[in-house]
Amino acid sequence: MDVDVAALGESMVTFLPSRPGRLADVPSFDRAIGGAESNVACALAAFGHTARWVSRVGADGFGDHLLERIAGYGVDVTAVHRDPGRPTGVYFRTAGDRGTGAHEVAYYRAGSAASAMSVTNVDLAAARSARVLHLTGITAALSEECRELLHELTAPAPGRPLVSFDVNYRPGLWGNGADAQLLLDLARRADIVFVGADEARDAWGLHGGRSLVQALPQPDLVVVKQGRAGAIAFHKNTDGTEDADGTATHVPAPRVDVVAHVGAGDAFAAGFLSATLRGLTVRDRLRHGHLFAAAALTTPGDLAAPPARGHADRLAALDDDAWGRLRLGPGWTRAEQAEEEANIP
Repeated sequence: MDVDVAALGESMVTFLPSRPGRLADVPSFDRAIGGAESNVACALAAFGHTARWVSRVGADGFGDHLLERIAGYGVDVTAVHRDPGRPTGVYFRTAGDRGTGAHEVAYYRAGSAASAMSVTNVDLAAARSARVLHLTGITAALSEECRELLHELTAPAPGRPLVSFDVNYRPGLWGNGADAQLLLDLARRADIVFVGADEARDAWGLHGGRSLVQALPQPDLVVVKQGRAGAIAFHKNTDGTEDADGTATHVPAPRVDVVAHVGAGDAFAAGFLSATLRGLTVRDRLRHGHLFAAAALTTPGDLAAPPARGHADRLAALDDDAWGRLRLGPGWTRAEQAEEEANIP
């Protein structure tokens, strides 16, 4: 295993509006990057882990931009193949949060280089040569070839890395939702599953953590994200025995002065996986997930620098009362302002 984490999936060049308004009215856009899997790899690399992004991009300027930006975070991009016959995907979005009815996203990813990922044109060895392989349901929505690739990478095999799967259910990609069972099947083949309570309801009609974990008995850990209410991890009993539900650990989310919701789910996964790699307790894995998510929530754009490791560890070690009083605002991750920006009344 030559890196801590390998993340496989599509990244796109993102165009962010210069001001609020409909896409039809916005006169100009700023360029950024976005991709669930590469977001996780970038956050982990910025936190000091070794990370690799595995994908395909076009042999075009947008592909150059993605590779340069992601490598700039310290991520290994040598397993990203260039496709001379297909473009790099791009998308435009409005300035409003995704949860509002006024939010618009226009994807131009059909026929992209990443949508053609398959078991024959992706570096499988690079994906498997990691302690953790991170995948998401977004890749499964791109093409039949991508679905076959995920089935190959999640198949039980000797020496398989720990497989992390973020359901990341995007109805706009799936259309009529007829492939919800496919996402459930992929989740059952993973070791760690991340899913929002709203995603479980919308994709599978499951309400409540217990019903979800009963539908997913195979993974060692099922992490259910509950928004401002926090997150709960259902995991196998530490003594090696099993019962119908295993053990549940709930950690409330700290109060956050939100700047933008984009990228918080990816950041949460990165924080949880970082703490997993470091052998921390399930409680502290959830706390690190919340802290990484808070870094994203207090920063505009899809990517945010995580807190310094020492600062994150100090906050994660707070007693329950102090954690419950924690409030994080813009700029809290800057080490030189850590004590002032992390307001613990």
